[in-house]
Amino acid sequence: MYAVVETGNKQYRVTAGDTVEVERLDAAVGAPVTLGRVLLVNSDGKVSVGAPTVPDAAVLADVVAHKRGPKLIAFKMRRREGYHRKVGHRQELTVVKIKEIKA
Repeated sequence: MYAVVETGNKQYRVTAGDTVEVERLDAAVGAPVTLGRVLLVNSDGKVSVGAPTVPDAAVLADVVAHKRGPKLIAFKMRRREGYHRKVGHRQELTVVKIKEIKA
């Protein structure tokens, strides 16, 4: 059984027992969290597709840790003009462990 969940404007394919890094959630470490925007549920070949979400479906997860992603560099330069800009960015992430898919 697996589900497609949307959180932080990104979609993730999850099964029970998976560990997924999602955008930062406002929850304490060790706290349970419910991911309510379930777009698709596949239960033993029986597929339920939402329009836009599957009604009465939820994914239960536990927050494992909060961390920061890798540093990404955006470097802009115009040749022969002496113009260059270097901007770095690190995304705030939350690591969640999927406990159960309710469909």
